[in-house]
Amino acid sequence: MTSALTHLIEAEKKAEILFQEIENRNLVIARKTESQLNKEVFNLAFELFGIRKFWHKRIVRSGKNTLLPYKENPPNLTIQEDDIMFFDFGPVFEDWEADIGKTYVLGNNSQKLKLKQDVELAWKEGKAYFDLNKDKLTGSDFFNYTKELAEKYGWEYGNHHCGHLVGNFPHEKLLGEDEINYIHPNNDVLMSAKDINGEERFWIYEIHFVNKELEIGGFFEQLVS
Repeated sequence: MTSALTHLIEAEKKAEILFQEIENRNLVIARKTESQLNKEVFNLAFELFGIRKFWHKRIVRSGKNTLLPYKENPPNLTIQEDDIMFFDFGPVFEDWEADIGKTYVLGNNSQKLKLKQDVELAWKEGKAYFDLNKDKLTGSDFFNYTKELAEKYGWEYGNHHCGHLVGNFPHEKLLGEDEINYIHPNNDVLMSAKDINGEERFWIYEIHFVNKELEIGGFFEQLVS
């Protein structure tokens, strides 16, 4: 295992601790706004790890906002009693980036609970496929496979890509925003290829399934490399 991958795994472990503490403190409850919950998580990250640095904007989405991909900036909603919602946080630990996304369901709505379960199961299925084929997979191949996963589970895929590079902060400035740095349908470069500096690349894998008629979406992401 390379030193870089070790750092990324350690960063992700700390991010997982943050998510576990969110659950332990029962922060995901109704009648608070997305922005209120976002601020609470930000303050918790500082309390636990002393960090205020996130390599991308922090996302808390609930209700119909869960249909929208990362690039959107929807109105601030109040979390409802039977809501579905997801987090997408990219905390930076000692200059190494983590990127974790998880879905939560308040109440017992069967479709929302299925969606939460499906994004996690599909991620694991995609991870197994990646591990088996990573030396010959292009970004386009993996995106198309993931889109088929959405159909298999009875959903629509909700974004124009299904993941991206992650690394030493700030990787985006170092490597750019080109499609070859995303698991994107136009990316015909092998995911195992080196970066522009000849270094190994590491990937975050995203699952974002939606049902536009029901106005619900589920999201799950973490390191797949």
